[in-house]
Amino acid sequence: MIHVYLDDYRPCPKGFALARNAEECILLLTECDVDILSLDYDLGWGQPNGMQVVGRILETGRFPRRIYLHTSSDGGRMNMYQSLYTARPEGVQVFNGPVPPELLLEIAKTVKG
Repeated sequence: MIHVYLDDYRPCPKGFALARNAEECILLLTECDVDILSLDYDLGWGQPNGMQVVGRILETGRFPRRIYLHTSSDGGRMNMYQSLYTARPEGVQVFNGPVPPELLLEIAKTVKG
C-alpha cells in the first residue's frame, strides 16, 4: 500500500508518492493500492483539477482507505468532500482537511533512509 500526495506546487511529505497533476494521480490510483490520498484542488491554470480525480474515483469505485483534502480552495474542498463523503463505501474515511501533523510524522518515521 502506498500514500499519494496530489499537488502541483507544495513539497511532498516524506513517505508519500507525489503526483503533480490529475493524470499522474489517476494513474497511481489505478495501478496501486492506496492507503492515504491527500488531494489539492487547484493544479495550475487551465489544468484538470482535483475534482477530475474525485470523478475518476467515483466512476471506478477504487477508493483509497483514507482521503484528506489539503487544498486552500474552500469551494473546491467543499465540492470534493461532499462528492466523496456521500459515495464512500463502508470502511473508507474522508476528512475535510489536511493530513494531521502527527500522522505525517508517523508516516515519515516508517521511511527507510
